[in-house]
Amino acid sequence: MTNSAPRPSHQPRPMVDLLVSLLIPSLILMKLSGESHLGADGALALALAFPLGWGGFELIKYRKFNFIALLGLVSVLLTGSIGLLKLDSQWLAIKEAAIPGLIGLAVLVSTRTRYPLIRTLLFNKAVLNIDLIHERLEQGGHTAHFETRLQRATYLLSGTFFFSSLMNYLLAKWIVVSPAGSEAFNAELGRMNLLSYPVIAVPSTLMMMAVFYYIWRSVQGLTGLTLDEVMHPTPDRKP
Repeated sequence: MTNSAPRPSHQPRPMVDLLVSLLIPSLILMKLSGESHLGADGALALALAFPLGWGGFELIKYRKFNFIALLGLVSVLLTGSIGLLKLDSQWLAIKEAAIPGLIGLAVLVSTRTRYPLIRTLLFNKAVLNIDLIHERLEQGGHTAHFETRLQRATYLLSGTFFFSSLMNYLLAKWIVVSPAGSEAFNAELGRMNLLSYPVIAVPSTLMMMAVFYYIWRSVQGLTGLTLDEVMHPTPDRKP
């Protein structure tokens, strides 16, 4: 007889993600990179272990593929390679810009495929009552009009990633100026990670929320559905 215990469901924990992937690694880089502590290489390796370990734990426990999380792990590995191999710090700025830039390009390119990424990131069944929305759009003959607006939202969404790409590059060029692998490089990397949240992550999140609001207003205007009807139904709230 096989043990078929249900796999635990994944619950987003943004504060834990922020603590493990950003705050703790940044503090390690800034405080433990001196020769009297772990040294530059040791502190960088320890700092990288936190986001890598957390990402691996979630992947093993929940077995849920997350494209954005995968890019985050690749980003961490590239940062570690630049520091441990003592590459020119210019590569750090390029890497910081490349990750969100590639996502922005992927969002644009996906519009030419059967699976546009905006439907994965924002307009999806985990967030919205997609079946009811499509039913009302078809009833009113507004499906083509909505697809045009969704295409516009796609351009706005890709713009948020291109904004993040530019800001990442400028922030890295401004802060990280010391040779890779040095104590100063690690301290600068820690400061860059801490500043990336208020300077980049918060504005990008607000921009993405604005795109979601644009989608919601388009749905509401074309279907007449209320916000409660549009949102994905939960077990205690029937559509």
